[in-house]
Amino acid sequence: MSDLLTLMAGLAQLSIIAVGGGSAVLGDMHRLIVDEHGWMDDASFARSYALAQASPGPNVLVVGVFGWHVAGPLGLLGATIAMCGPAGLLALGFATMRARLTGAIWLRRLERGMVPVALGLVTASALLLGETALATWGNLPLVAMSLTTATAGFVFLTKASPLWMLGGGAVLGILLLG
Repeated sequence: MSDLLTLMAGLAQLSIIAVGGGSAVLGDMHRLIVDEHGWMDDASFARSYALAQASPGPNVLVVGVFGWHVAGPLGLLGATIAMCGPAGLLALGFATMRARLTGAIWLRRLERGMVPVALGLVTASALLLGETALATWGNLPLVAMSLTTATAGFVFLTKASPLWMLGGGAVLGILLLG
């Protein structure tokens, strides 16, 4: 139970700064779950993230998978509430305030200023996942880098679902890693 409460407290704090969605604070989730508490290793963290991304729905589903790993069904519920509750209340309060301040120049500047923050957080998460992929593929770093580059190109250059690349990576992983 103490692990669940620790996880919930950490996720509640992260939810407040998760500008750009849950994936924006993935690096901090990794720090909390893998580095600080050792509830998962790097490979399990990356697999859990991939599983959550393959599921339909918002990217914040990953916290439910992490919660399940830490404390079972109650962990899934607790982690989801901890990640969505504070941010949801903050969004509700901001939406109410924003409706009253429509047209304020400083508010538009603040909103525009948050774009690079969100991009930076998402980029940091992408770099963390890339680093984990390299560590997981161990003796095949060229394959991991090629797959990551091909996936990024596929996502940016086509309108096809990224799940095709996720499936291709899974097949390649099975073939190469057994």
